[in-house]
Amino acid sequence: MSFIWPVMFLLLILVPLIVALYVMLQRRRRRITATYSGLGLLNGAGGHSPGIRRHIPMVFFLVGLTILIVALARPQTVVSMPKEQGTVILAFDVSGSMAADDMKPTRMDAAKAAAKDFVQRQPLSVQVGVVAFSDAGFSVQAPTSDKDAILASIDRLAPQKGTSVGNGILNSLKAIAVSNGQAGGPLTYSNLTPSPTPTPTPVPPGTYTNGVIILLTDGENNESPDPFGAAQAAADRGVRIYTVGIGSAAGSDLHINGFIIHTQLDEATLQQISQITGGTYYNAQNAQDLNKIYNNLNPQLVIKPEETEVTSFFAGASILVFLIGATFSLLWFSRLP
Repeated sequence: MSFIWPVMFLLLILVPLIVALYVMLQRRRRRITATYSGLGLLNGAGGHSPGIRRHIPMVFFLVGLTILIVALARPQTVVSMPKEQGTVILAFDVSGSMAADDMKPTRMDAAKAAAKDFVQRQPLSVQVGVVAFSDAGFSVQAPTSDKDAILASIDRLAPQKGTSVGNGILNSLKAIAVSNGQAGGPLTYSNLTPSPTPTPTPVPPGTYTNGVIILLTDGENNESPDPFGAAQAAADRGVRIYTVGIGSAAGSDLHINGFIIHTQLDEATLQQISQITGGTYYNAQNAQDLNKIYNNLNPQLVIKPEETEVTSFFAGASILVFLIGATFSLLWFSRLP
């Protein structure tokens, strides 16, 4: 157990001071009683001496005070709490082709708008992470339920270089693994081709019901690894990939370094990726369809150990002890201690 405000334990010095004051008052009371008895003023005052019962309410008071001071120190302990949890990874294509304007104002802006609308609609039981990929893949935001952090990470995205859809998928799988406490390590930028390790025992596509990948891209892949091989790696883990096509079939011309490059939406690739993993293909022009993805996301009840503040437990216990002591005092002496 740890404490947020351990300095509050200095208040424990009050306990021995109160004990010393109580002992002093009891001695004074006995002296006064003995004096009046010697003068014969207490003769005939019947009744039995309360004996040890006299001190029981004060014992409860001291115990309650001690527990209250512990509560003021704000104790924390690791508690295994059951909670529903689902993980959605937004995998963004940030290649140069996402600067095309066949979706207004650009493909990148359209992808951001669709993703931000999706994030705003998610309950706190769903953690959302952001992975960006161009010629390599890197994590922008680890899975979290902090919507402000997620939206801020989406706003930071900007078009970069080439397109490696496979890297985006593989880094998204790592993000899901890390979110669930599995091996994977932190995600950092790298121009090396990642490979998922260890190789899992294949399971039916879609059986991993509390984690999905939403792939927002125009689908034009021009870098290794093979996106279909990466999709199969996701399928072997049971993770579904919902692909979101950003762009138009007609495409658009980009002017890059004096060259004119024509880029267009590759729906066939995206449809095949979603089919391999048991997911669904969407077109970003119908951005509201993204919200249907949550209907297929089944948050899983997990037991997750978390450091939890238990101040309220100690505060409640102290009040209960105070009440018990007060009840005894009222029943036996018709007064509070």
